[in-house]
Amino acid sequence: MKQHSLLNKGMVATMLAQFFSAFADNAIFFAILAFIKKLHYPEWSQSVLQISFVVPFIILSPFVGQFADSIPKGKAMMISNSIKLLGTACICLNISPFVGYFLVGIGAAAYSPAKYGILGELTSGDNLIKANGLIEASTIAAILLGSLAGGHIADLNVSASLLICVLLYGLAVIANFFIPKLPVARQNTSWKPNSMVKDFANTVKIIFTNKLLSLTLLGTSLFWGAGVTLRFLLISWVPAVLNIHDNATPTNLNAIVAIGIVIGAGLASTFISINNTLRCIPAGIMMGIAVIAFTLQSNIISSYILLIAIGALGGLFLVPLNAFIQKIGKGLVGAGSVISVQNLIEYTSMMVMLGGYTLAVALNLSVIAIGVGFGSLFAIVIFLLWLRLRKYATN
Repeated sequence: MKQHSLLNKGMVATMLAQFFSAFADNAIFFAILAFIKKLHYPEWSQSVLQISFVVPFIILSPFVGQFADSIPKGKAMMISNSIKLLGTACICLNISPFVGYFLVGIGAAAYSPAKYGILGELTSGDNLIKANGLIEASTIAAILLGSLAGGHIADLNVSASLLICVLLYGLAVIANFFIPKLPVARQNTSWKPNSMVKDFANTVKIIFTNKLLSLTLLGTSLFWGAGVTLRFLLISWVPAVLNIHDNATPTNLNAIVAIGIVIGAGLASTFISINNTLRCIPAGIMMGIAVIAFTLQSNIISSYILLIAIGALGGLFLVPLNAFIQKIGKGLVGAGSVISVQNLIEYTSMMVMLGGYTLAVALNLSVIAIGVGFGSLFAIVIFLLWLRLRKYATN
């Protein structure tokens, strides 16, 4: 089959929309944190703020996939970014920051299936992995820049930081206008809630009947759960091992991981094709081993090197699996639907793994023991996953 050009008009517009949207997604978190601190909200409200963003991903899982597949995906992205813009505008107008961030979460939940699902419609073949690499690299760059800009600008002027987020979401909406109108993946779908929940449950059943797809989804879910856990592990590791008690060092180390992911995404698009996706699985095993090595050393330079390696291995592991999910899911249940299930599983994985980390901390285990245990468990689970995937791939 002839491949679509990688950098076609729709792909460039999608990348720009994703960059502006992801930039604002990360800048707004720090802007709202500064906003609620300025208004002297209690400290526990910060975690409530994060929950208000995450909850829509879970409760909207039965609906967002069908939303993305029942209209052209460029239009779905535009609507989603418009909801994010509305949520940010609500905060600027002194409406509750929790309501505003909840709306941003709704927009983000609806945006995700369309964002990834559109890649399989704009390109094909090995270019699909390259497209995933470009999107992941664009996203990580936006996360880094958005986080830095959000915090820095909020320190100067909170209102300005919120208005900049409104502008960025506006730019994302404008970029969405330049995505060509694509065929609707699923026509004549019912919008009755009960019917949609049943449809989602049926989608989950179909996905888990396909062993290759369900195991691949498990792989990406483990990655994102590990990513969230590693972030908190770094926050505890820095003061315990390096005896550094500032906020900048953990932030810098998390940024180093993100840079590594960009490198890994580039390596994946270069060395792994859609036909040999399982070659990426050993990178996940090595990622777990690298976490163990990182936890056991106490030199800042070594920590930078190991965290770049962890990020690169993670990017090399994640990008081909995402492409594989899109390839199988598109023909099985529709790309948007499979990604909505992917979101549900990944966010559940984040909560479970972070819950395990919280329990370990509550049991007063040392950060070294937690890091070694976490890295070992991750490597073992990915190894077992690899064996299962190889078994079903050869059948």
